[in-house]
Order: sequence, then C-alpha cells, then structure tokens
Amino acid sequence: MEFFLLTVALLFVTVLVVGVSERIGLPYPILMLLTALVAGFLPFMPTLHIDPELILPLFLPPLLFATAQRSSWSVFRLRWRTLIRMAVLLIVVTAGAVAATVWAFVPLLSLPLAIALGAIVAPPDPVSVDAIATKVKMPRRLTSLLETEGLFNDAMAIVIFQLAVNATINRTDVGLEIIPQFVLGAAAATILGIAMAWLVGAMNRFVPNLVARCAATLVAPYAVYLLAEEVHASGVIAVVITALELGRRARPQDSRERLTRTAFWEVLEMLATGLAFGSWALR
Repeated sequence: MEFFLLTVALLFVTVLVVGVSERIGLPYPILMLLTALVAGFLPFMPTLHIDPELILPLFLPPLLFATAQRSSWSVFRLRWRTLIRMAVLLIVVTAGAVAATVWAFVPLLSLPLAIALGAIVAPPDPVSVDAIATKVKMPRRLTSLLETEGLFNDAMAIVIFQLAVNATINRTDVGLEIIPQFVLGAAAATILGIAMAWLVGAMNRFVPNLVARCAATLVAPYAVYLLAEEVHASGVIAVVITALELGRRARPQDSRERLTRTAFWEVLEMLATGLAFGSWALR
C-alpha cells in the first residue's frame, strides 16, 4: 500500500511540477528531479523500492516510443552518416574515455567494471533533450537529429554494458566482439520492429474502436521490447523501429486517430517521465 500511495503522489506532483515549470521556464524533468531529491531528505518520506530488473522494461519502452513518434525515416536518409558517428562511434569513445579515467584513479577496479561504468554515463537521454530543447528554442532540425541519435545510442551503450558485466562475471576481457554483437542485435531488432508494426496495423484494420487502436500502441512497445530481449536482440532499437514504421504506415484519412493518439501519448509521456525521475531520486 505504501508503494501504491507513493506512486500516486509522484504522479500528482508531476502535474504540479509541470505547471510550475511552465511559469519559471525550467524543464519539468529537471524540476521533478530536484523536487524528489528535496523530498527524499524529509524524515517522514518513505523510500520507493523498485526491483532493478524492472526499471528498464517498465520505463524505457513507453518513453522511447513516445520520442520516436516525433522522428521519421526521412531523418535517417538525410543524416545517416552523422547518426552513425554520434550513436555508435561517439558512445564507444565516451565510454572508453570514462573507463580509462576511472581505471586511472581507481586502479583496484577491474577494467570491465570501469567499461561498464563508462557505458552507463555515455548515452544522453533523448527525453531530456526534447524537454530542454523546447525551452531554449533550439532549431527543430538540430533537435530532431539529437532526438533520433539519442534513440539509438542507448542500444550501443547497453551492448557495451552487458558485455562488460558478463566479462566481469566470467573474468574475461571486453574486445572487438562488441561490433558483430551490436550489428546482429540491431538487425534482429529491426526485423522484430517491422513485424510488430505490421501486426499493430493489421489489428487496427480489424478493430473499429478508436480507443482500442490507441491502446494497441501502448501494448506494442512493451511487447516488442520484451520479445527482443528474450531473443538477445536490442529492445531499444526494436521499440524505435516499431514507432517509425507505424508513423510511415499512417494514412491521411486516419487524422482523428492520429490526434487522439498524440494526446494520449503526450499525457503518458509526461506522467512516465515524472515517475521515472521522481522514483530515481527517492530510491
């Protein structure tokens, strides 16, 4: 009961924080994080316990899907070289630089653990990019590029992190096996994402109810993420490909559904972001 009450309180506080952020001009994820950090120091505030294994499957699919809906395949066709450099090479370089720094200052720490730490801090958050970019009036072309890049750098960082953790457990080294594993995982995730988008499209043609069709877009990111992780593919890329394919398959006559789905996902993204930032601060 305490967990349920605290979750409802965080959702309520998120709504209030969004209102305050609009008045003071501060992105609401940052303000939500600061609010939860201050609340965590209160003596009567309970700790929010969430199983670490549930954090990524719970928050990542809807937030990625919501952000990916604002991108499109055209961004990849125009900026694919830049996206590869930023989403793959930059993550590897950043993770390596952090790992080298940590290993130099903490020599007792093993190299795979240092690499795992580097993988944790290497990728930027696409949700935060969007929240901050709208406040500083960043050009839309640059915002779209950063959002799209942010959708894929998580996949590379997770591959590096998983290999580093496995190397720590098995007492082995982390080598160039990162590259083929990432390519294979990305290819499998792309196939799963396209298949899930096709399935959702088929369901939408079969189901006449507008609310049910919007609900299918909530189930789809969770389903494709868990399926991809089950077959050792990239759940992040699978969710992103699903969102991009659904956007590509949208028809002009589906304007009512598109408006309803946009409003639905704006509310869901706001509450999920507030809950994610707030629960992290109260852990």
